[in-house]
Amino acid sequence: MIEDRKLAVLRAIVEDYVATQEPVGSKTLVERHRLGVSPATVRNDMAALEDEGLIAQPHTSAGRIPTDKGYRFFVDRLTTVKAMSAAEKRAIAGFLEGAHDLDDVVQRSVRLLAQLTQQVAIVQYPTLAKSTVRHVELVALSTHRLLAVLILSTGRVEQRVIEVPVELTDDLLGDLRLRVNAAAAGERISEAATALGALPEQVGHDVTPTFTVVVAAVVEAMSNHRSDERVVVGGTANLARFGDNFDQTVKPILEALEEHVVLLKLLGETSSDLVTVRIGAEGPIDQLSATSVVATGYGASDDALSALGVVGPTRMDYPGSMAAVRAVARYVSTILDES
Repeated sequence: MIEDRKLAVLRAIVEDYVATQEPVGSKTLVERHRLGVSPATVRNDMAALEDEGLIAQPHTSAGRIPTDKGYRFFVDRLTTVKAMSAAEKRAIAGFLEGAHDLDDVVQRSVRLLAQLTQQVAIVQYPTLAKSTVRHVELVALSTHRLLAVLILSTGRVEQRVIEVPVELTDDLLGDLRLRVNAAAAGERISEAATALGALPEQVGHDVTPTFTVVVAAVVEAMSNHRSDERVVVGGTANLARFGDNFDQTVKPILEALEEHVVLLKLLGETSSDLVTVRIGAEGPIDQLSATSVVATGYGASDDALSALGVVGPTRMDYPGSMAAVRAVARYVSTILDES
């Protein structure tokens, strides 16, 4: 374990390198940071940090840069994720609260994350499999046609136009609406689908065919999993900040951005309570060992329904990125919960 003073030196090196993208020397550290020790002491501390593999000397430069191990040590010693300022919170809330549907929420979230962090932002659409049914609305369009509107806890809305074999009376429509919602509302989609499937057997033979086609349409809407693997990316222009080493840093990320399966792997398993940070080779993609990923879960319930995060160079601003990712996830979760 390194002592507090060496940790302060490591923190200063990380902060300066992230800000300047230049190796950091002992003289610079003494000038920029109130470390309370001489340059000679700082040089000794830097030598000890280098021996422990937390910093390294690139090429023949007199300065040092953090290693992946150094970044990990720095992140692990962050006692808390720093809070966003009141102005930042107002800006986030104002930007996201203007969204009018789920697609708009996701698009706004990815743009906001990219702007806040100056990294590449990734937002996965809410996972349908873990969502619950909020309501099923049935509206008569004609005597033999109705519109079914499925509203899920993720904020997703599915609509189906259904042709029914008998005339739709007010009593029949009311009975359909009552029974469908009694079976499905508040249930996970798997349980809701099972309960709905049993409805045609619980009604009279004269309306069984009508219940059958309505239930089939609603269950089909529930089983539409297309959104589960949809990922939206924003801020690719921020890749220009990676530097000149295009083939080893920028090109692999550009290629990864074209594969949604890869992006889902980058986000990985997430929790709505924790912000996860994977640095360099800790990530699941070997070609992206020069990058780090900061991610968390979001959703409209206690379980994380989906994930969002940012990917960028290992020299990213970890405290700022972690704060932004957490704040956006919490606001999106609140919006989905209230929508």
